[in-house]
Amino acid sequence: MKGPIPLCVAASLMAGVALAQTAQPGDHNPAVATTTNSNDSATPASGSNSFSEGQAKSRMADRGYANVADLHKDNEGVWRGKAQREGQSVEVWLDYKGNVGESH
Repeated sequence: MKGPIPLCVAASLMAGVALAQTAQPGDHNPAVATTTNSNDSATPASGSNSFSEGQAKSRMADRGYANVADLHKDNEGVWRGKAQREGQSVEVWLDYKGNVGESH
């Protein structure tokens, strides 16, 4: 009887570990951005931004913004600048998560 009991306990523990690692609906890590080719957010997230100016400009261009200029990082860590989109001049931003959007 000593053999089957520890084996059952071990199997139960392993099943519990597997269940604990399964992602549940609503689980997310807001510090990790998913990448798409659309504009990601209506408002920029404040935080320490590690994107270089060149990376910010490139990411904005990937989202459909042309002639990105006057880029500067504000005191909230958001890259802000001017650009053209669909023939219109717009104010554009990039936050530390990589989200790109327009200021209105």
